Amino acid sequence: MTVDAFLAWADGRDGKYELVDGEVVAMAPERVRHAETKAAVFDALRAAIREGRRPCRALIDGVAVRVDAQTSYVPDVLVYCGERADRDAMEVAPVIVVEVVSPSSRSIDTNRKLNGYFRIPSVMHYLVVDPSGPLMIHHSRDGAGGIAARILSAGSLDLTPPGLTVAVADLFGHA
Repeated sequence: MTVDAFLAWADGRDGKYELVDGEVVAMAPERVRHAETKAAVFDALRAAIREGRRPCRALIDGVAVRVDAQTSYVPDVLVYCGERADRDAMEVAPVIVVEVVSPSSRSIDTNRKLNGYFRIPSVMHYLVVDPSGPLMIHHSRDGAGGIAARILSAGSLDLTPPGLTVAVADLFGHA
């Protein structure tokens, strides 16, 4: 199945799905810890966007990110910048992508999705947040065309571009 066919199929359907190598993958219900961490990440990124007065928007859970013609992920949180996306759009080109890991998704989030998200030219930052933390891995494009990784449990996180700063504690709701 292609991403275009998948988005048409998924439109209005109950449940949450991703498309991986042309195959529809249903996503399991989340633990409360996962949902609370996802909300904290969303709140922290929205606050950073407001404080930094950046032309960006944070979205939580549900908007697709096209990796290629047959793969589309639905990150827990994302940030896109520039003009507001069409309100009926089901996908955007993000600059920041966040996955909150769960026991069943840890391997996928740290391997397959890491590779997939950085195939998208707009993605500058990929955050893998462990809700049992506070622990997160910040993957970012470096100036030499590679991907740099930092493991953080405290301090602040520089998300440039687009020029946002977030306290790591805020990503876990420990502000």
